[in-house]
Amino acid sequence: MMLSFDDREISAAGLEGGEILLRAEKLTKHFRTAKRKIVQAVSEVDLAVYRGETLALVGESGCGKSTLARTLIHLIRPTSGSVFYKGQEISAMKEKEFKPIGRNMQMVFQDPYASLDPRMTVRDIIAEPLVTHGVCSSKKETTELVLTLMERVGVPGEFLMRYPHQFSGGQRQRIGIARAIALNPELLICDEPVSALDVSVQSQVLNLLKKLKIDMNLTTVFIGHDLSVIHFIADRVAVMFLGRICEIAKKEELFSRPLHPYTGYLLNAIPLADPHLRGKERIVLKGEIPSPVNPPSGCCFRTRCPYADELCAKVRPELTDKGDGHLAACHHV
Repeated sequence: MMLSFDDREISAAGLEGGEILLRAEKLTKHFRTAKRKIVQAVSEVDLAVYRGETLALVGESGCGKSTLARTLIHLIRPTSGSVFYKGQEISAMKEKEFKPIGRNMQMVFQDPYASLDPRMTVRDIIAEPLVTHGVCSSKKETTELVLTLMERVGVPGEFLMRYPHQFSGGQRQRIGIARAIALNPELLICDEPVSALDVSVQSQVLNLLKKLKIDMNLTTVFIGHDLSVIHFIADRVAVMFLGRICEIAKKEELFSRPLHPYTGYLLNAIPLADPHLRGKERIVLKGEIPSPVNPPSGCCFRTRCPYADELCAKVRPELTDKGDGHLAACHHV
């Protein structure tokens, strides 16, 4: 993927000692199936998001990334655990109490075709949060602000009264982004915002998100599975497996020195651009794929890990700092 941007990195307040905007403590979300089985989607996650950073959540499909993100911003109520926003617990708040806080936390959804109401015009889609929160005093003021937002995300103003079906996927996602930034949020959750787009369009949307982050001083949680995208967009990376975080580190540190075996396998799976290296033997994950309905005892990765031993089967490893803010949950690191 060709990505081009004046890469003015935000230091994210150093990530250690910076201001924590959002924090999760032992955050857990379980779902009950039709057969009354319990799906452990997210289990006892401890996570801090620092003001000004882009924290990426990565992992294979079904590992709990999207559920975690939705639980962080109150779209889903947790089964247990707590979420704190600027030090204030929000996980137990009622909707009316949470509303003034919620305007500071917005989301860009994965599917630009499903996230926009097909019965609404672009003007009404972008204006919806403005109307809900009473930002503007008149329809004229609302329309003017909508046009400003459209210009900001690269959607021509003459498309104001068009409907979603009249746009391409990339244009729809830009409209979704305009809606998400309409209230000038502090925190933006991006749930795989480019995975449904063509590669050429992906780079445009990623450049837009990175520019908006700088221009609006946004803090971003970016969910993805394409590690080339993650390497471009992230400041820090949190790796998830079976509802748990197994490693967190600054981007360059994680890509150059992964500590957890699962992270190593993910990086090893990245396609190689050099044709001379394509014949290189790759290490393939083996073993039983665990189920979130019946996760293994001890370390949740042990059924696929070549280093697993008796300790891994009995004791769940804690996410601990291995130096310089590099955290990993593994007995053998």
